[in-house]
Amino acid sequence: MFSGLELTLLLLTCAVLGVVAFRILHLPPMLGYLAVGILIGPHALGLAENNAITHQLGEIGVVFLMFSIGLEFSLPQLMAMRRIVFGLGLAQVVATIAFSMLLGWIAAHQSHGMFSLSWQGSFALGGALAMSSTAIVSKMLTERLELESQHGRKIVGILLFQDLAVVPLLILIPSLGSNPKDLAVTLGLAGAKTAAVLLVLLFAGQPLLKRWFNVVVKRRSQELFMLNLLLVTLGAAWITERAGLSLALGAFVAGMLISETPYKHQVEEDIKPFRDVLLGLFFITIGMLLNVSLVVQHWWLVLVMLVGPVMLKFALIAGLAKIYGTSDGVAIRTGLALAQAGEFGFVLLNLTAGANLIDPLVIQLVLASMVLSMLAAPLMIANMDRIAMKIASNEWMMQSLQLTQLATRTMATQKHVIIAGFGRSGQSLATLLGEEKIPYQALDLDPERVQEAQAGGASVAYGDATRRESLVAAGIYRAAALVVTYADTRSALKVLHLAHELAPSLPVIVRSHDDSDLETLRAAGAAEVVPEALEGSLMLASHALVLLGVPLRRVVHRVQSARDERYASLRGFFHGEGDASGDDAEHMHVRLHTVTLDEDANAIGRKLADLELQEVGAEVATIRRGKGRLAVAPETQFEHGDVVVLRGSAEAVARAEGRLLR
Repeated sequence: MFSGLELTLLLLTCAVLGVVAFRILHLPPMLGYLAVGILIGPHALGLAENNAITHQLGEIGVVFLMFSIGLEFSLPQLMAMRRIVFGLGLAQVVATIAFSMLLGWIAAHQSHGMFSLSWQGSFALGGALAMSSTAIVSKMLTERLELESQHGRKIVGILLFQDLAVVPLLILIPSLGSNPKDLAVTLGLAGAKTAAVLLVLLFAGQPLLKRWFNVVVKRRSQELFMLNLLLVTLGAAWITERAGLSLALGAFVAGMLISETPYKHQVEEDIKPFRDVLLGLFFITIGMLLNVSLVVQHWWLVLVMLVGPVMLKFALIAGLAKIYGTSDGVAIRTGLALAQAGEFGFVLLNLTAGANLIDPLVIQLVLASMVLSMLAAPLMIANMDRIAMKIASNEWMMQSLQLTQLATRTMATQKHVIIAGFGRSGQSLATLLGEEKIPYQALDLDPERVQEAQAGGASVAYGDATRRESLVAAGIYRAAALVVTYADTRSALKVLHLAHELAPSLPVIVRSHDDSDLETLRAAGAAEVVPEALEGSLMLASHALVLLGVPLRRVVHRVQSARDERYASLRGFFHGEGDASGDDAEHMHVRLHTVTLDEDANAIGRKLADLELQEVGAEVATIRRGKGRLAVAPETQFEHGDVVVLRGSAEAVARAEGRLLR
C-alpha cells in the first residue's frame, strides 16, 4: 500500500514516460495517460490501487477542465454560430441519446442478461457516447489548417454544444440512480437546487467577483493572483457540492464569471498548467478502471461495441449535417471527425458506474471501446479527405468544378496579385489594388463571406491557399505577387513552400501577429513580413504596390491620404459566419453588406439623395450595374438589378436595407 506521496510520485513518473512515448508516436498525450492508467492499474501490473486518493485527484482534474470550458464560454461566439451549435449540435446529442434508448429498449425485450438496460442506463450511456474528443479533434484540425473550412466550422460548433450539454448531464445522471418512484421528485429537487445555486453565483457573484479581482490585481503579485484563482475555482466547486450537485458544475460557473472580467486571458494562461497536469491524472484514473483480462476474454464484444457506435455516430452526424444543407463531402468529413468518443464521455461513464445504472461488465466493454475509438481518431481524421472522395460520388466533381471555375476566371489575367484570405486585411488590400487598376484574385474558406463579396463585385473565390491545386488555378505562374493576409505562421509556411516550389521568383508578402516569427518566415522565402491590424494592412498594401511598379511617391501619398481620412476608405468588411469572435472582434461595429435591387424594390427609379440613408447611420460604399460601377453621388438613380454595397453598423445596415427594398 503506497502512501499519498509515493502514489503521486508513481503517477507522475508513469505519466511523464507515457506522454513522452506518445509524443514520439505523434499521438495525443491524453491517450498516453489512458495507456499508463491501464498498465499500472489493479487489473494489469497492479502498481496502483483505484482508491479514494486517486478518485480525488481525478475529480480535481475534471474541476479544472470544466473551469476552462466555462472560461471559453462566449455568448458572441454562440450567437455567431447559433445555427450550428443549437441546431446541428443539439440534434446530434439528442439523436444519439434517443438511438441509445431505442437500442436499450430493443435489448431489454430481446435479452435478459447483461445487455438488458433500463431506460435510465440507456439514457446515461447515450449521453456518454454522444461526446467527442475536443482535445484530439481541435488539435488535428489546427495542424491540418482546417478550423476555418466548411467542415471545420461544423465540427467546432458541434463540439461547443457537446461541452455545454455536459453541464445538465452532470446533474441528470446521478439523479437517475434514485428509486424510480422518487425520480420525478429527485430531478425536480436537483433542478431547483441548480437554479438556486446558479442565481446566487451568477447574480450575486458577478459584481462581487469583479470588485475582488480588482483588489487582488492592484496588489501586483503574481503569487496572490494565482492563489486567488485557485480559491475561486475550488470554492465555487465546493459550494455546488455542498448543495448536493457536482463539483464540475461550480467550476464551470466560476469560469463563466471570470470570462466576463478583463482578466480572462491572464487566467487562461495561469490555469493551463494546473488543468493539463490534473486532467492527465484524471485520465490515468480512468485507465485504471479498465479490466484488461475481462476485455481480452470478451474481445469480440469490444470489437462490436467499437465498430457499432462509431459507425452509428458517423452515419448520424453525416446525415444531420446533410439535412442542414451541407455537401456530401463536408457531411462525411464532419461525421468522421466526430465519430470517436470524448474525454467528457469518460466523466459521464464514471458517473453512470457510480450510480449503478449499468452492469459493471458492460461498463468495462464500453470503456475499452471508447479508448480504442480515440486511438483510431487521428487515423480517421488524417484520411478523411480520401474517404470522402471514395464515398461521395460528387465530391471529386464538385472540387474539380470549383477549381475549373477559378482557373477559367483567371485564365486571361496577367501580372495579378493572389490574395490568400479575404478577411479585413485582404479586403483592405483589394480596395487599394482596385483603385490602382491592378487585377487580383482572392482565395477564402468562408463560403458566406465569399458569396457576399462576390455579389459586391470582389474578385474572390472559395479556395484553400495551402493547396497546390488552388494556387495553380488562381494563376500563380502568371501572378506578379502573392499576399498572405491572415496571421497564421503554420499556414503561411505551407503557402511559402508551395509558392517557392511552383514559382520560385514570385514575391510573397506575409502578415504576422508580431516579429517573433520574422526570421522563420524570411528564411522560408517571404519577401516582406508585415505586422498586424489596420496599420499592418496599409503597410501590406504599400509593399505590394511598390513591388508591382507603382511609383513610391504615389504609394506614400495614397497611404498618407488614407491615414488623413482616418481610414475611411478601408472601414468595414464583409462578414462571415465565424466573425463574432477572434482577433477583429473589437472592430465589428462597422461592416459591409450587399443588397441586390429586385423589380419590386422601393429604391427603383429613385435617387440616392431621396432615400436619406445617412439618417439611419449608413452610407453607400459602392453601386454596381452589370459589370461596371456607378459614381456614388446624390443624383445617382437606381435601376432594377443594381447591387448596392452598404457600410455601417449592423443595425444601421439593416435599416438602410429596409429603405432600399421596402
